[in-house]
Amino acid sequence: MRPSLPSLLGVFGHPDDEALLAGGVLAQHAAAGATTAVVTATWAADSHRAGELADALAILGAGKPRMLNFADHRIPESAPGRPRLCDAPMEEVVQRIVEHIRSVRPAVVVTHDAYGQLTGHPDHLRTHQATVLAVHAAGLEHRFPDAGPPWRPQALYAATHPRSGVGLLGTLMKRVGKTTLSVPDEHITAAVDVSPWLDQKERAILAHKSEAAKERPLPGILARLPATARESIIRTEYFTRLSPDATPGALPALTV
Repeated sequence: MRPSLPSLLGVFGHPDDEALLAGGVLAQHAAAGATTAVVTATWAADSHRAGELADALAILGAGKPRMLNFADHRIPESAPGRPRLCDAPMEEVVQRIVEHIRSVRPAVVVTHDAYGQLTGHPDHLRTHQATVLAVHAAGLEHRFPDAGPPWRPQALYAATHPRSGVGLLGTLMKRVGKTTLSVPDEHITAAVDVSPWLDQKERAILAHKSEAAKERPLPGILARLPATARESIIRTEYFTRLSPDATPGALPALTV
């Protein structure tokens, strides 16, 4: 039986970004029988956060962790002996992402927006830049020929936040000294109500226990909220489509 939604690959900077930004959509596509997977740019595969990531992905039905093993911009010890993501050659980062695109062969790729999400985190921004390049390079047979047969995703989306949708989240982030970078509402091309998958998304966020136990990270901010307030913040996921469709007439969508 053919899946009712397209295959989906998320490419994100840190463990927990997948649950926070696209947990509902990942669960939605997995429930429809589509292949889903997540590439995580930072933290080592043997770190405690990799274990938390594995738990979150299992909840979302998104397979096992696919980690690039670069170090977090602010936590060099997150991947001992490896460069920080922002210090690694862009060509190397792009090639690593291309390998996963060609392995998974997704119809849709989702990554961070050009701001690097609400906080403008350098790892988010670097991941966005590398993923945009990788989605294009993955379809070219003479780019990274050792990374597998070429594969061109049909669509690339950036997870983002519209100005009208920041609301309570913006207030909470300002209280812990974080910025809130958002885009004009007209930049949003898909606003997905993930209410049917809200329980999975919430459990996946809280599976990142080390972050949920802290004050400043977003999982910690959400963990301290009453359930109704938390659900109002994570109920809708927003995306901007960055690439046109590869095949006229076929438009993979991030809506039900």
